[in-house]
Amino acid sequence: MNQSRLIGILLLVTSLSFPALAEVLPQAGRPEALGFSAERLKRLGSVFQADVDKGAIPGAVVLIARNGKVAYFEAFGFQDREKRIAMKSDAIFRIASMTKPITSVALMMLVEEGKIQIDDPLAVYLPEFKDHLKVGVEKTAPETGKPQLALEPPQRAPTIQDLLRHTSGFTYDVFGDTLVKQAYKAANLRDPNQTLAEFVSALSRLPLAYQPGTTWEYSYSTDVLGRVIEVVSGVPFDQFVADRILQPLGMNSTGFFVPEAQIARLAEPQVDPATGKRPVFLDVSRKPKRPSGGGGMVSTAADYLRFSQMLLNGGELDGVRILSPRTAALMTSDHLPPGTPIGSGGQFGALMPDLEQGQGFGLGFAVRVAPGHNPYPGSVGEFYWVGATGTTFWVDPREKLVAIMMVQVPLTQTRHYRSLIRNLVYQALTD
Repeated sequence: MNQSRLIGILLLVTSLSFPALAEVLPQAGRPEALGFSAERLKRLGSVFQADVDKGAIPGAVVLIARNGKVAYFEAFGFQDREKRIAMKSDAIFRIASMTKPITSVALMMLVEEGKIQIDDPLAVYLPEFKDHLKVGVEKTAPETGKPQLALEPPQRAPTIQDLLRHTSGFTYDVFGDTLVKQAYKAANLRDPNQTLAEFVSALSRLPLAYQPGTTWEYSYSTDVLGRVIEVVSGVPFDQFVADRILQPLGMNSTGFFVPEAQIARLAEPQVDPATGKRPVFLDVSRKPKRPSGGGGMVSTAADYLRFSQMLLNGGELDGVRILSPRTAALMTSDHLPPGTPIGSGGQFGALMPDLEQGQGFGLGFAVRVAPGHNPYPGSVGEFYWVGATGTTFWVDPREKLVAIMMVQVPLTQTRHYRSLIRNLVYQALTD
């Protein structure tokens, strides 16, 4: 084989290993054309750059779109501060719980095909939850005066709707230390060597934290939905998401891991000066044995804009329809019964889906249901969610607005930045 032919083949292989980047929505010539003040948008850049300069964050990417066009798309600071790699607008981020809306859309696609009914009990699709599901109730042991776990039968079975809106009774083990959460920890549910089927089997043997339908409790519910998707579709969960959502929408840098050829684009948290170590984030350098529908995906700002704009458009983008408008409307409506108590949700602050915050929860998203109440600016009808790694997105249908912030910071910093980005975006909207 001659040298020129060999070089040509190598170039072809290289190009095939680097998929095309997501096509960003059309760019507005001037922010004013979309109702934004260019001068006020400079405040956003100044604030984020100042936090980079003082070492508060390594870097960030911020993307704002309105009326289907990009008003602002900027990268700040470092993709990897310690390696002095500058942040780029196509950097890949661990999006943590911003995975949940994608999983929820995948589930609702099967609902649209008549393969799932959301008022069905979970056990219709995962029979392991049928026979021995119990609710754990802490009671005081009379002989010791210490709490012990009593197991009671569920008053009703958790439904698919319960899992979509986090009223299933499942929980996470990271917030609080109740006896049920201790049982979760002892079961080692975070074991990366489990398959999705093995994870669900282990979870089915653990007690629920609440009676199904009674309490909003952030939980493994969306991970369980990933297993429902693969059982019903007959396709591995991650493949279903890729085939039915990511590829049709052109979300070419989104998935459950970063291929080796793309790893140089991965944004990293910075070293904590107090410990000399980086925060422990998910290893996304290899294909996971258990793709987490609740928090395992990576994405870019441009990719997630395409997903968000699809929802704002009522389930369609660039001629590709993912959901019907009626399904998109159902998902972004409040599904919590009035007065639903919040479980171990204190860490959510202004994100909590309770009426005191003017908010509820739909099928995969929090939704704003009342003006006022909430310290964050926004509009009734908006829907949103965040990631524990610092990522944030929201869709404001009244303003025809999508905003995305990608940053990699510890959980303790996330509340400040999701408040900051809200204020900086809305103060720049002047029409």
